[in-house]
Amino acid sequence: MSALAASVDADQKGGLRAAGRLSCIVGALLVALALHGIWRALGRFSPWPRRFLRRVAIILGADIRVIGAPERRDVMIAANHLSWMDILLLAGTSGTRFVAKAEVARLPLIGWLASLNRTLFVERGDRLGVSDQVATIRAALTEGQPLAVFPEGTTGDDLALLPFKPALFAALVPALPGIRVQPVRIDYGAASADLAWLGSDPGDAHARRVLRRPGRFTVTLHYLAPFDPAAFPDRKAIAAEARRRIAAS
Repeated sequence: MSALAASVDADQKGGLRAAGRLSCIVGALLVALALHGIWRALGRFSPWPRRFLRRVAIILGADIRVIGAPERRDVMIAANHLSWMDILLLAGTSGTRFVAKAEVARLPLIGWLASLNRTLFVERGDRLGVSDQVATIRAALTEGQPLAVFPEGTTGDDLALLPFKPALFAALVPALPGIRVQPVRIDYGAASADLAWLGSDPGDAHARRVLRRPGRFTVTLHYLAPFDPAAFPDRKAIAAEARRRIAAS
């Protein structure tokens, strides 16, 4: 087979693979929405958004491995950020909700799905509204469900761990009784280069690349020992400690 024919064949297979995965995701969504509606009608907390997100990760090829014990309540999860798949994996393994940029809420379908998982949307560039954002995050932390942040703030142009921005950790100062911070390292192993959303990648191009990627991959979530933010003097020290633990792992 010539190089051109092989390229065309691989492209066709990639297209079929993406179509098949999208069909499976739509099917999983319809089932999850129906069950979510039943749970809500009964006045019960619905586990179906996080179960749906975990299922999507599996459909996309993830074999999920968890090391350590995810905290199930009264915790802020701080994780490194490589891909939008991080959201699927963290929610699927810990049941966490997220803090996200307000722009996410305005994305078709994605914003609505994020709201089903009780995502907190904040205006990152609104300096005048910072105190309100901190108050909202503090209140959310007292509601029991884990709350996850990506302190790097974005994905970079390589796989290196970026500096942690301390802004969101202001919600932990002064300390909230019983609330801890759990650092998490997400490791895609040999698939990291394929799955990482580099800063220069258009979002739709990256999504297509993940959907078309052949084979499966193992992703490991290292849930590290939680720590008490009250032991640190300010938000910068809390952010630095979370990053230090992830880097050391």
